[in-house]
Amino acid sequence: MEAQEDGRSTGMRLRSTLRRWHTWLGWLIGLPLLFWTLSGVIMVWKPIEEVRGADLLRPLAPVRMTAPPAPPSIAGLPLERLSLEQRAGGPRWILAVKDGPTRLADPLTGHLLPPLSAADAAREVTGRYTGSAHVAAVARTSADSPPLDLRRPLATWQVSMSDGTRFYVDAGSGEVVARRTRWWRFYDWMWGLHIMDLKGREDSHNPSVIGFGIAALIGTVLALALLPFTVRRRRISPAAPQAAPTSPAPPR
Repeated sequence: MEAQEDGRSTGMRLRSTLRRWHTWLGWLIGLPLLFWTLSGVIMVWKPIEEVRGADLLRPLAPVRMTAPPAPPSIAGLPLERLSLEQRAGGPRWILAVKDGPTRLADPLTGHLLPPLSAADAAREVTGRYTGSAHVAAVARTSADSPPLDLRRPLATWQVSMSDGTRFYVDAGSGEVVARRTRWWRFYDWMWGLHIMDLKGREDSHNPSVIGFGIAALIGTVLALALLPFTVRRRRISPAAPQAAPTSPAPPR
């Protein structure tokens, strides 16, 4: 009997300790778990193609030349790559220069073209745009300090539409390198919340997410360890005493 009592007392102390740890961990990880669940639900709410605005721009038209293209003027340029691509104004030579800005050249004459202007960038977007909004603003961005929703070290023109969508046009090549809908930016904010990196929204290996993840794992293991104690306690608990039947009140 004493051994049984000692075992029962040890089990009760263990259960009490596990419950106490589980309770404190629950308070610690409750808010992060809420954020993880909420952000996860929102990120799967819409198809990713709609979030990215995949259908907002038509594909580039194939290059069509009425005459053989003239070689570009590349004398003195440390050229890394040369390609012929379609742009809003027609075919263009794309000259990727080593350690320098990408340049455009006219394939009819071979002459280098001036850098892309704000009007040129807007034309690159509107020439392929399939939506109903109009261009609201065009602004230049720097490669040294790119916008948070671009996060690429490129000098671009940011073409903002009236519905909040933003297109980023490479200031050198005229290529539309990114499209950002309003939902994409909200999705991106939720992604930052999900990985606990609202500043850069790229570091999924930060101490906060690792620490809270480990705490959530320990809390889950404790809950599973407590489950047998709870089930056994319910099985051995005495049945609730039944109420004695009441006799009818005597007639008056």
